[in-house]
Amino acid sequence: MSELIKHECGIAMLRLLKPIEYYQKKYGTAFYGLNKMYLLMEKQHNRGQDGVGIANVKIDVAPGKRFISRKRSIEPNPIQDVFKNINQRFVDLEKSNPAKLKDPHWLKENMPFTGEVFLGHLRYGTFGGNTIEQCHPFLRQNNWKTRNLVLAGNFNMTNVDELFDQLVQLGQHPKQKSDTITILEKIGHFLDEANDEIYYENKNKFSKKEITKIIEDSLDIQEILKQSAKYWDGGYVMCGLFGHGDAFVLRDPNAIRPAYYYSDDEIAVITSERPVIQTAFNVDVKLIKEIKRGHALIIKKEGNISEKQIRQPLKRKSCSFERIYFSRGNDLDIYKERLELGKKIFPKVLKAVNNDIKNTIFSYIPNTAEVSFFGLIKGCNEYLNEVKINKLLKISNNLTEQKIRQVMQISPRAEKIAIKDAKLRTFITSDDSRDDLVSHVYDITYGTVKPTDNLVVIDDSIVRGTTLKQSIIKMLDRLNPKRIIVLSSAPQIRYPDCYGIDMAKLGDFIAFNAVIELLKDNKQEDVIEKVYQKCKHQEYSKKEDMKNYVKDIYKTFSAEEISTKIAELLKPKNSTAEVIIIYQSIGDLHLSCPNHKGDWYFTGDYPTPGGIKVLNNAFINYIEGKNQRAY
Repeated sequence: MSELIKHECGIAMLRLLKPIEYYQKKYGTAFYGLNKMYLLMEKQHNRGQDGVGIANVKIDVAPGKRFISRKRSIEPNPIQDVFKNINQRFVDLEKSNPAKLKDPHWLKENMPFTGEVFLGHLRYGTFGGNTIEQCHPFLRQNNWKTRNLVLAGNFNMTNVDELFDQLVQLGQHPKQKSDTITILEKIGHFLDEANDEIYYENKNKFSKKEITKIIEDSLDIQEILKQSAKYWDGGYVMCGLFGHGDAFVLRDPNAIRPAYYYSDDEIAVITSERPVIQTAFNVDVKLIKEIKRGHALIIKKEGNISEKQIRQPLKRKSCSFERIYFSRGNDLDIYKERLELGKKIFPKVLKAVNNDIKNTIFSYIPNTAEVSFFGLIKGCNEYLNEVKINKLLKISNNLTEQKIRQVMQISPRAEKIAIKDAKLRTFITSDDSRDDLVSHVYDITYGTVKPTDNLVVIDDSIVRGTTLKQSIIKMLDRLNPKRIIVLSSAPQIRYPDCYGIDMAKLGDFIAFNAVIELLKDNKQEDVIEKVYQKCKHQEYSKKEDMKNYVKDIYKTFSAEEISTKIAELLKPKNSTAEVIIIYQSIGDLHLSCPNHKGDWYFTGDYPTPGGIKVLNNAFINYIEGKNQRAY
């Protein structure tokens, strides 16, 4: 994606199922868990640029010993910063008493991050500031181990106000109105209730010390989560550790957010991306599973692992943007899907260049579009193979080596046109000066394009179009092509996201701005007013009763008409080349990513009622000139 879009956070949970001594003996280190956590988090670095946090719970340590450790950072390289700080204690120990580093029992009793249960989080904030207090994991602390809660997740809730009010009705006084704190206190409330229930059932039968052990063994994590998540509306993978050692990972009923896991007799591991587990533990992809929608993977203190239903599973709507862009492309299925996205858009390119492949150059911007570019070239090669066969058949009675060579030399012209200059920073605030600097963020390869050429570049998606207009198209135009064709392997982004991606304002989307301009050009502003009145009328309705009236904005025009208007809006002044914008179709997106049909940002088909409420508010904000989020 040529534009920076903050998006989904990443999680990593690791449970060591053997005593620390086991890993010391087999792998030669008492820091097996910590080392693996570093790998799991570093391999998901793409999911967190704003901050990082890690927590660790020790099981069955003596009273008076610290059993929860946590470290967070918002430094420029937060993963490195966190693990450097954690490891410094061990570096100092090696200097003062190296023998202790090989004593797992002493380490667990005396040093942080030497327990059995780890939870790591990579933050890509979509709302609020970027302070250390906003970094996961969050802690809810108590002197009773079984009432301690460590929470982290990849999530956004659409009904925070509703959940906050429920906490107030329960008698709580939350310290702030955020989805993270609200969820923490919600789970904490039912954790406290579960503790109380077990305590009062046993207070006349056992000593208070004995009851603590009974609570540890008897806590029903499934029931606690059922009560906590009953009214949640959003996309989420919620991860929690309890102070005594129980752990869980809960996935939303539509499977919007990704969660994968693997377990054997040594470890249980859960991450946001599948290849991370393959890399860190060298396991076959077939052994890695997805947490089912509406289910929680529950790991009890004693090591029992089960997958329990928490919410009624709904229609699977896993995020297609994960496949298009957000997840790393080294997942086997994602790699194939991105190839298909590029391949399936080729016929539209062929039409745009009037079948003139000889005078067409193919490239990609940015590097994350490289795989879909390979798919585009595959599509082109398949077409050219048919062209070659037909040409050879026509001259079959008069074949010569020269004629065969001429036919075989027909191939796509693929070039590395643009290189991003990572050193260049847009530190100037003045708009005119800043725009000029932005236009030079990419360097171009001169001498590759002729004035008779079509220049085709593929991007993952086109959201705002700002970088295209201010930088990329200007840059490509300097090569003097006849025509610049920008492809998006994703369809037009028409609606806001509210489940974890930083796309919350309608006015930011070039597709929405284009259709508004089309309505004005065709003197159909009344459509905008009618939609506004309908949205305003249901502003305070229950979210379950709301309808998506914003779809009416797009009904009058075809996707191609909107794309043509987008090209008009994004073509910079003084640009000499013709500019064409081509988007992926919804149908071809679904064919390319058949198991991941979460497409609400393209279609407006939100998987939860809260999504429509957010959209409704976003449209009202746009019309009323409020430059603010709708959630």
